[in-house]
Amino acid sequence: MNYYEKYKVDVPEGISGEWKVEKFTVAENDIGAISYALHGRPVPPGTYTRLKKEGAWDPMMSDTPAEIRDHMEFIHRATGRCLLNGLGLGVVLKAILAKPGVTQVDVVEIEQDVINLVWPTYKDGNRVALYHTDAFTIQWPKDTRWDCAWHDIWPALCTDNLPEVAKLKHKYARKVKYQKAWMEEELRDYRRRGG
Repeated sequence: MNYYEKYKVDVPEGISGEWKVEKFTVAENDIGAISYALHGRPVPPGTYTRLKKEGAWDPMMSDTPAEIRDHMEFIHRATGRCLLNGLGLGVVLKAILAKPGVTQVDVVEIEQDVINLVWPTYKDGNRVALYHTDAFTIQWPKDTRWDCAWHDIWPALCTDNLPEVAKLKHKYARKVKYQKAWMEEELRDYRRRGG
């Protein structure tokens, strides 16, 4: 079994509003896989799941190995009570719920259609709670604390997101021991190189 196979999601296909969960298959020599590979994100042959928004060129999230690798540092470090800002396809949620050291996961998701499609797969867990709200404006009880937080609410990889990353990390700085944002370090490196 491929190492990343255990991180693939079990979210069923469906449509809610402008959002869609769909399965897709990549075959040997598939032009789509070649295109991803040219961008440094090869997709090996197999069947995967992706979350798409109508009108968007790229999927918002998939369970391809390249996307899973984006989350691995956080997945490995996740322990205790965790905060996930962004439900997405549930890749990170599934992975950290599989860890016995994770005691509670609080998930913040603003998009009701994403909740409609993805949340039913995870809602029955007794260690997970969903908050349908904005990660920037939610007001947590004063004594709320987490061991770790993952911020993944941006639809595209763009250096324009860095001020929002900083704002979100500042908001949670006194409430969380360890926090990380999707592709933050890569974007900072890109900006330093003049991108």
